[in-house]
Amino acid sequence: MRILLADDDDQLQRALRITLTARGYDVLSARDGAEAIDLAANGHPDLILLDLGMPRVDGLDVIRAVRAWSDLPILVLSGRADSAEKVEALDAGADDYVTKPFAMDELLARIRARSRRPAGGADEALVRIGDLEVDLAAKTVRRAGGAEAAGEHGAREAAIRLTPTEWRLLELFVRNPGKLLTREMLLSDVWGPYHRNDAGYLRLYVAQLRRKLEPVPSEPRHFLNEPGLGYRFEP
Repeated sequence: MRILLADDDDQLQRALRITLTARGYDVLSARDGAEAIDLAANGHPDLILLDLGMPRVDGLDVIRAVRAWSDLPILVLSGRADSAEKVEALDAGADDYVTKPFAMDELLARIRARSRRPAGGADEALVRIGDLEVDLAAKTVRRAGGAEAAGEHGAREAAIRLTPTEWRLLELFVRNPGKLLTREMLLSDVWGPYHRNDAGYLRLYVAQLRRKLEPVPSEPRHFLNEPGLGYRFEP
């Protein structure tokens, strides 16, 4: 697995490179935002570790640039602990956010969680959610009817884009219709065992799925909250 490490802190760069290389990862290094975008496009990484306070091009702009053409997992490493900045990074397309300083074991667990591949055969890959068609194999969500459902602006509007983390969460839901999925199970499966109590991550991403997939996000019909327990998916 190849990781792009984009951070202008030389000491952190060295420490992470030594640790990641020792665990079998191939590491690419970028020390400013422009170099990070170039390596993301041409270095073929499988995952990006990104500092927000980058020179030349800010980390948020790096996220937006990469998301314009790629669903590469992006894990933010930042000393900015304010919740509003975390939400801004996640809304821009980041998949996870680690606040500096962090424990190396926690970072490695998050990398492993980001690199997991979904399981399941082709016979269960196509799922309907109301008027939406979810193809888990192709990783696409479209309005039923294709181009006709897109309206006057054409077929491109029929497709709904999800981030890699949103995809992992959606897959857990659609593979378990009608079942109560506890918060701890969802957090552990999507974010890793170190995040079984980080309910804020789960609330944020469920809200994003509702915003993108529910007919009326404020009155969810498919992604239902079970107070004090977790969530239930009803197709």
